[in-house]
Amino acid sequence: MGSMHSTWNTGQPLHLGAKLWRIHWPVIVTVCLLAGIGAATLYSVSGGSFLPWAERHTLRFLVLLVIVVFMATVRLDIWVALAYPAYAVALLTLALVPFVGVEALGAKRWIGVGAISFQPSELMKLALVAALARYYLRLPADQVRKVANVLVPLGMIGVPVLLTLQQPDLGSAALFIVLGLSLMFLAGVPMRYFALGALAAIAAMPAIWSGMHDYQKRRVEVFLNPGMDPLGAGYHITQSKIALGAGGVAGKGFMQGTQSQLDFVPEKHTDFIASIIGEEWGFSGMILLLAIYAALILMMMLMAQRCENRFARLVIAGSAMTFFVYVFINLAMVTGLVPVVGIPLPLVSYGGTSMTTLMLGLGIAMSAYVHGRSGRR
Repeated sequence: MGSMHSTWNTGQPLHLGAKLWRIHWPVIVTVCLLAGIGAATLYSVSGGSFLPWAERHTLRFLVLLVIVVFMATVRLDIWVALAYPAYAVALLTLALVPFVGVEALGAKRWIGVGAISFQPSELMKLALVAALARYYLRLPADQVRKVANVLVPLGMIGVPVLLTLQQPDLGSAALFIVLGLSLMFLAGVPMRYFALGALAAIAAMPAIWSGMHDYQKRRVEVFLNPGMDPLGAGYHITQSKIALGAGGVAGKGFMQGTQSQLDFVPEKHTDFIASIIGEEWGFSGMILLLAIYAALILMMMLMAQRCENRFARLVIAGSAMTFFVYVFINLAMVTGLVPVVGIPLPLVSYGGTSMTTLMLGLGIAMSAYVHGRSGRR
């Protein structure tokens, strides 16, 4: 079959100028646009000040953007070699969270090392995509549908899901499931396996419900009936809907949203920043934001299609799916279509952890695009 190195090397090695030329710059411009929208909104919700959020958001993004361009020049075989070790490290740190994790708001999700703290579930979001892509790299197409070769990736997805639910972190667990199953589907796993899995999930609903924490059950109950506790568990979604409805078609204008300026919307700079955009820019502004995200995801899926190497295709598609799932869950959450699970709006919400995860994933995807195809751009 040939060496692993030869799998994606087609022709002479690329020099730095050629690598930079092969970067998909429209994607870079699009993520810059999203980060700019985030900075402007953070400026607005802080009452017309770059502090405390907009300045940090912008500086963090610029640093990560440089890292993305650097990562794009790294050979693809390096990411392949790191895929399984990264997954093992992420799994180990997830397993250590109950013992050495830092507790906040009733959940242990962070590990502190000196002055630095990080969330192992964020590392797993990157590592899971890379590890699954690595698994399918050497698996012949006719072997993908075999039961044994379906159980292995299911195990790779299931273990971090169970560990994350122990924290508890329902949002990350759901994201692992959707990301992992998406990668399996794109790798060629037949639809009948997903249908069987859906039936099994439905049958397991009573057990899942009994195993949920009280506050998680409360969120589901409030999701089904938001008016049952408008000043308690239903406060977030009630205020979010008021803000979105107040925006109308054209919005109230930049820095003119009463829900944000008077601090009615909780977590207005993180999970519920879309409510602020909806109030200030209205339905038309939200449609434009959705169009930008749709363009980004479509461009990344087309990037994946152009790659000849399976690892490259799956890594890029996995990064695109990460953006899609974040956007879908966040917007569904702020509009009351799903329970509140704490998923930020990609590159727009304030938060270093999620931005770092998404940008590092984008860096690996860009490396895959640069090195995973042959021929001219």
